[in-house]
Amino acid sequence: MLIEAVLLATLVSAFVVFLAPDEAAPKLAAALSLLPLGGSLLMWLNFDASGNGLLEGGSLAFETVIPWLTIDQYTLQWFVGVDGVSLPLVVLTTVLTTLALISSWTPIDERQSQFYGLMLLMEVALIGVFVALDFFLWFVFWEGVLIPMYFLIGIWGGPRRKYAAIKFLVYTNVASLFMFLGLFALVFGLGDSITTLDLPAIAQAIQAGELGSFAGLGAGALKTLAFVALFAGFAVKVPIVPVHTWLPDAHVEAPSPVSVILAGVLLKMGTYALLRFNFTMLVDVAQQYAEIIAVLGVLSVIYGAMLALAQRDLKRIVAYSSISSMGYVILGLVAWTPHAVGGATFQMISHGLISGLMFMIVGVVYNATHTRMVGDMSGMADRMPWTVGIFVAAAFGYMGLPLMSGFAGEVLVFIGSFQSTVLALAPLFTAAAMFGIVVVAGYLLWAMQRSLFGPFRLETDYEVGPAPLHEVAPPFVLLLLVILVGVHPDLIYGMIQDAVGPLLEVTGA
Repeated sequence: MLIEAVLLATLVSAFVVFLAPDEAAPKLAAALSLLPLGGSLLMWLNFDASGNGLLEGGSLAFETVIPWLTIDQYTLQWFVGVDGVSLPLVVLTTVLTTLALISSWTPIDERQSQFYGLMLLMEVALIGVFVALDFFLWFVFWEGVLIPMYFLIGIWGGPRRKYAAIKFLVYTNVASLFMFLGLFALVFGLGDSITTLDLPAIAQAIQAGELGSFAGLGAGALKTLAFVALFAGFAVKVPIVPVHTWLPDAHVEAPSPVSVILAGVLLKMGTYALLRFNFTMLVDVAQQYAEIIAVLGVLSVIYGAMLALAQRDLKRIVAYSSISSMGYVILGLVAWTPHAVGGATFQMISHGLISGLMFMIVGVVYNATHTRMVGDMSGMADRMPWTVGIFVAAAFGYMGLPLMSGFAGEVLVFIGSFQSTVLALAPLFTAAAMFGIVVVAGYLLWAMQRSLFGPFRLETDYEVGPAPLHEVAPPFVLLLLVILVGVHPDLIYGMIQDAVGPLLEVTGA
């Protein structure tokens, strides 16, 4: 019942913080967030699952199955558990939430109990997405993430916060509708072969050939329709070009601590769902349309990087960088080799750490200068040496500097993609994606040279000095984690490979 304990502790903590006075909420929320963090680390230390939790022969850690509600022939269940794909994402969620809460102490100075309560409430939903294995329960958590995120952007965001919050909600709600329809097309197509909505039962029934016709569509057409609907729904959350336009607006208007969670964890919901649904349940359709998906992945890498190159707002630069980085995950998933799929999953964790670090350190710079525009400042290195040092290290991590997690994730994806037999033009796709690194280096080096070095200049009246410890400590911890995972990738890669290996064995890859 460890998963339930983590969820309950986080939920209770959220309500405690909601009721706390504003002046006590920041430190109380950070202290209470240590409960789910400790619980996730305890799960890590006692993890004993093997294989993929959705496939036959795989086992789950900390599994709980309790019948909940019966609707016609389907029994809805409280079904939770973790395997080597989901547990690293649970730990990533708890780590980033605690650090984001501490980094909020300076920028959030009004309605603090509500802000910190919503942050913890969002943590509950995010953890639930990665541990839920009944579709109805999973969908409740999936939709539950939207509510606190909408209010966090709409209340504490920038000048265009209402527009950004509504755009985020509309995009993701429409996407959820597509995803919901796609999954239930499969459920109804399976007919009497399943009696629950748990994801392992659905995945194993599809792989056993139990899928029949539904609404006049044969099994093949039904699979294709469901794949397209699911892919469309999850692509918005990733996001993949061209359904990415909500992301830069949400990032720019959201407070920096919220951007940390948005980029570090919320985007991983999309790639996690693609891996669980499209690339586990419908792998034959994924391989049939592999080239089209690879084109979308490479397009996201190049187009996202080019858009970042044209930005002047540091937050927009990092936001478009996230689109580019998620393109590598898509390419790795569709290449369908052990290192490609494992590297794509590893890249989810790596990008979560690095993007969270980048948004956090941009927030520190903004707290001191009250501007994010590259042309409005220069020479920050003389006034904020620790902050700038972490900024430079984070940027080089984004560029794929060896011995940092970004290098390990990208190398694994490139090696695996180059070896792909599913993609007819695998070397070409890989080479095009690798070009994205050159563009990344270009815009990050340009932004750092303009804003961090040279003679000091600031087009505001604010005094700039070293950032306080509670602002510098969270990004410093994240930087250490980026280096730790880069130096010792097998901290998570062995667990990931154990979970993705059975996916490849299903198709003989």
